[in-house]
Amino acid sequence: MTSEGSDKKLNAMGRPFLVPQHPVPSDIDVSKSIVAAGVLPDIRTVAAEAGILESELIPWGNHKAKVSLSVRERLKDAPDGNYVVCTGINPTPLGEGKSTTTVGLAQALGVALGKKSFACIRQPSQGPTFGIKGGAAGGGYAQVVPMEEFNLHLTGDIHAVTAANNLLAAAIETRMFHESAQSDAALFRRLCPEKKGFAPVMLRRLRKLGVEKTDPKELTEEEISKFVRLDIDPDTVTWQRVMDTCDRHLRKVEVGRGKNETVPETIGVKGARKQHNRATGFDITVASEVMAVLALATSLSDMREKLGAMVVGYSKKGAPITADDLGAGGAMTVLMKDAIMPTLMQTAESTPVMVHAGPFANIATGNSSIVADQVALKLAGPDGFVITEAGFGADIGMEKFFNIKCRASGLLPKCAVIVATVRALKMHGGGPPVSAGKPLAPAYLEENLELVAAGCANLVKHIENAKKFGVNAVVAINKFKTDTPAEVEVVRAASLQAGAFDAVMSDHWAKGGVGAADLARAVAAACAANEDKNFKFLYEVERPIKDKIGAICREIYGADGVDYTELAERQIETYEGAGFGKLPICIAKTQYSFSCDAAAKGVPTGFRVTVREVRGCVGAGFLYPICGDIQTIPGLPTRPGFYDVDIDTETGEVNGLF
Repeated sequence: MTSEGSDKKLNAMGRPFLVPQHPVPSDIDVSKSIVAAGVLPDIRTVAAEAGILESELIPWGNHKAKVSLSVRERLKDAPDGNYVVCTGINPTPLGEGKSTTTVGLAQALGVALGKKSFACIRQPSQGPTFGIKGGAAGGGYAQVVPMEEFNLHLTGDIHAVTAANNLLAAAIETRMFHESAQSDAALFRRLCPEKKGFAPVMLRRLRKLGVEKTDPKELTEEEISKFVRLDIDPDTVTWQRVMDTCDRHLRKVEVGRGKNETVPETIGVKGARKQHNRATGFDITVASEVMAVLALATSLSDMREKLGAMVVGYSKKGAPITADDLGAGGAMTVLMKDAIMPTLMQTAESTPVMVHAGPFANIATGNSSIVADQVALKLAGPDGFVITEAGFGADIGMEKFFNIKCRASGLLPKCAVIVATVRALKMHGGGPPVSAGKPLAPAYLEENLELVAAGCANLVKHIENAKKFGVNAVVAINKFKTDTPAEVEVVRAASLQAGAFDAVMSDHWAKGGVGAADLARAVAAACAANEDKNFKFLYEVERPIKDKIGAICREIYGADGVDYTELAERQIETYEGAGFGKLPICIAKTQYSFSCDAAAKGVPTGFRVTVREVRGCVGAGFLYPICGDIQTIPGLPTRPGFYDVDIDTETGEVNGLF
């Protein structure tokens, strides 16, 4: 059993207390036991208790539902709840438990403090789920349930992103193909047949060209040529196809090799033909700009504009080519129309969870959606709390949360929870390497105050960074059974000395919300002691691109400076010339270190950051410098996670998923 009978004391939410098993079973077994015990309320009940009206809910079975954005309009005059971001130290193979802490803290605020609380987290990618990292539901008794529904497909948002992204990729190829084979007159005749005229998206392109005509018959030959011939320079196309699977062999591919993909050597001249092929590649879906748009859009109409404004490349004269120029913006929005709504689920103790969007933090923005946070903040109310997770370490996930997400949303956070573990700090302090499948070294299993103290430098740097944004920092020391009181005290003392508001041991993985009660009290106190008006950005967007990149590298990473390849220099010049220089910066770098060297633990010094290229996510609203050797589609290990996953064909239950 996972919950006490009705004759026992109820928690602050009026439900029976969770009764964890010890030792704690696997994550999926915990989830299954909670579902089997019959204590998990229908998602309609969770929604009603959260303040969501029946008309604002679109159930997907018994345990998940889409939430209409009309909630925000209904509650537009209601004050927001307390806004808290959950982040962590630089991750290690030993794990820090950031998702687990996000969920456990939300549970504690509800079941221990009696506060209205929401966790807002990203939808996990299928890539890590079947690869090496696993899912992102949290773990133990601080997880989203049912965890297999959370980790597998959910409500299809990632599939919608994949479809929209690849529709645009197909539009790029087909437009270049047809322009290479047809005259202006032939293109115009096929694009605007007499019975159809201009599609609405075509009128957008005409307005962009300064042509205010609505009848195709009124266009001059010069206007027709400008309208139909995008003249895309293939070497400038940055848009790639995506899939939600780790597959290193798709990083570089060649398209257009079929026997029918040929075009005339010269347009309008019969005879010799040439292959219409080019080199391109795949990204993982969560690295797509479409996913970034989903995370940063504030409404359906805003998403439409952002999707249409995405720049996929440049013409041979240097003009930016957008999704709307290709005629795809509207169709992409149609594919994404349901994806704009967050998905409601629940924790192991039935506190509400908003699951929405899933951009990686090392290669994208790394945060869940603006709209999910907005809806949750309105529902939470002034005495409630919204705990939103930022991916990977605070140097990338938290920095992007503050400088990109909060800038786009206008929301003002009060507190940053920084998750650390004693054993991960030991690794940052110079502990021995950790290899999958091999026993941990004694240093991680026995008391070692020297390693902990040395590793606290990494935590201290993250605390100092959080304070630069005007929020109170609370350190969550995620408990492991091997931790000793003396080691915990070293972490707490270092945190307080660095300026943390508080540092608290939390045992939510093993005990659920009750185990994080002290953390919840510390977070509530930190929010009460701060005013949202104290929040500030690291840089102003009006500054030159290089100044903004430099501010992040020096202030957040601790770099001595930044170097740029010739390609990056040219790209920056292009972006500033095209009017994109005032966008915020989203640096792609390794998550494992402040530097671009994944092996450099602790707080590296004396290093410089090299920007090898800069991509533009103009529709989503940021520029994307790539630093170091970052891959935008991961590979699979020798033994991927999918080996352990199977199904009970009698019951339909999923087995082996974490």
